[in-house]
Amino acid sequence: MSSNTNSEWTEKQNKHFEDALATYNKDSPDWWQNLARAVGGKTVEEVKRHYRNLLRDIDQIENGKVPVPNYRDTTNGRRT
Repeated sequence: MSSNTNSEWTEKQNKHFEDALATYNKDSPDWWQNLARAVGGKTVEEVKRHYRNLLRDIDQIENGKVPVPNYRDTTNGRRT
């Protein structure tokens, strides 16, 4: 994920962020606060920025602006 913020996100915080996105209803008036609380150590503004970055990254991927990695096929050792 790209980062335009001065704050670093740990792998654990990113996992909590992803889990919270799947858990909390986006239509809830407390959605941002719930996400920030679930992540821990981040303000609502930092969570909003992180979410905007995520949306931008998804848009770039979906529009073919990010190359698809050349993963190794572990079933037969060939690249796919």
